[in-house]
Amino acid sequence: MNKIKFKNFATTNEAIVAYTIVVLCLLIGFANPAFFSFSTVITLSRAMLITLIFAALEMVIIISGGIDVSFPAIACISAYSTIKLILKFDIDSIAFFYIFASAIGLCFGAINAYLIAKRNISPLIATLGVSSIANGATLAFLGTKEFSNIPDHIDSLSRSYLFSFTNSAGIKYQMTTLILIPIVLLIVFFIVLKFTTFGRGIYAIGGDENAARIAGFNVVRIKSFLYMFSGVLAAIGGVTYTILMRQSSPQNLMGAEMMVIAAVVVGGTRITGGHGTVLGTVLGVLLIAIVQNNLVMVGIPTSYQTFVVGLIIVMGTGITSIRSKHIANSAKI
Repeated sequence: MNKIKFKNFATTNEAIVAYTIVVLCLLIGFANPAFFSFSTVITLSRAMLITLIFAALEMVIIISGGIDVSFPAIACISAYSTIKLILKFDIDSIAFFYIFASAIGLCFGAINAYLIAKRNISPLIATLGVSSIANGATLAFLGTKEFSNIPDHIDSLSRSYLFSFTNSAGIKYQMTTLILIPIVLLIVFFIVLKFTTFGRGIYAIGGDENAARIAGFNVVRIKSFLYMFSGVLAAIGGVTYTILMRQSSPQNLMGAEMMVIAAVVVGGTRITGGHGTVLGTVLGVLLIAIVQNNLVMVGIPTSYQTFVVGLIIVMGTGITSIRSKHIANSAKI
């Protein structure tokens, strides 16, 4: 029985992505031993931080059978409008920054929820429209000026660290406290998806919405909550990015949706819904982060990195599609 379970796990999308990560790390490490340093862990963690927040929200949306391409625009307008307000009225409060921005994100998420859950508009069309509204409103009503004069107390969070590491060359690497946000978020998502009725409802809706409705799940309520919560998480991601980078721009995160969706799908979340895991999402984000940040160590120019990422995305989604068809055919037999 244990052998069967191990064999099944060894051929899952998560395992395949893990194998790819191990091979890639070995290749990079052999070409440049500096890669096998704790400093790499800190660097990758920082590179993955914001992507993990967005990937977590996108994962649950895709599992439910939907998709959200509006989160970068919601993140931008939430964080940018709040920082303008903070600077105008001299409000130096981290709590205010997160709460007020989250309220804005909730409003845009509610629009998505209404269009998708109540009016049955295609999630792609609805979130694309909301993205255009949010991005257009940011540029038209808030302006395009970049802000780097973040108030001192808020800015202090960017200089708050869990620990530091100094390598053999004397270079200090510091693990930002902000890494706790995606860690806590992913743990909560893992518990909800695996151990709660609400989590089972998300999978059920993604698998077959009508069957989920017949089984007693309130489809409209669950989908509404997911898109509203997605707006809140988008805002949290936008605020965290602003603090981490110590500056705010109305366009900073625009265009991030494709890479985030790719990481989620590469991690084994089926684009058609009904299947996906937190572990797979983390592995998908890690794989793309390694490619984007470390291929230069093996002498691959940055101009080729986009090609390699695209290749991984095509292969990852192809494997996911083939596996899902194989599982469906096996179930019929």
